[in-house]
Amino acid sequence: MHYQALIKQLKDRRESLQVTQDTLAEISGVSLRALKQLESGKGNPTLETLSKLAEALGLELSLQLKTNR
Repeated sequence: MHYQALIKQLKDRRESLQVTQDTLAEISGVSLRALKQLESGKGNPTLETLSKLAEALGLELSLQLKTNR
């Protein structure tokens, strides 16, 4: 999954659950500033940040690594 698609999925899930950015920041332990930057496409989150957000939204984060051969 491409980075932007992952961010869109997190944002869509947050909105479908009717969770505000403030609330998600609080329950995930991710700063509100970082969350806003992420959703606006300006952030550069760590895997830990993405994992915290996914867990708080009831999603499972999985990564695929591909070999460039």
